[in-house]
Amino acid sequence: MAKDSHLLIQRDRDIIRIEFLDKNILEEALIQQIGEEIAQVIDRSGNPKVLISFANVEHLSSAALGTLITINNKVRQKEGQLRLSNIDPQIYEVFVITKLNKLFQIFDTAEKALSSFK
Repeated sequence: MAKDSHLLIQRDRDIIRIEFLDKNILEEALIQQIGEEIAQVIDRSGNPKVLISFANVEHLSSAALGTLITINNKVRQKEGQLRLSNIDPQIYEVFVITKLNKLFQIFDTAEKALSSFK
């Protein structure tokens, strides 16, 4: 785990819980680092169950959405499950506009997301 990580990663039984530490996920370099960090976690687990919480996030760039799609594809390749939670209403609006709310399983709270895993 990089010491300058922008993520809080915890294992909750067989579920990987990921939380962003930054309020703004806008810079290309930051997004790339986050993407690589999450990819490493996914690569190390067989059919991963991943919950990404956006509880701290206030701003998200479209590049970050692209990274989420990549993460989703990685999880699916490993026959895992990905859930998103605690997305700010303004950010959620972007998911709706881009129809990504259809691609991702999004929950109001981490608890609801956790109970949705099979």
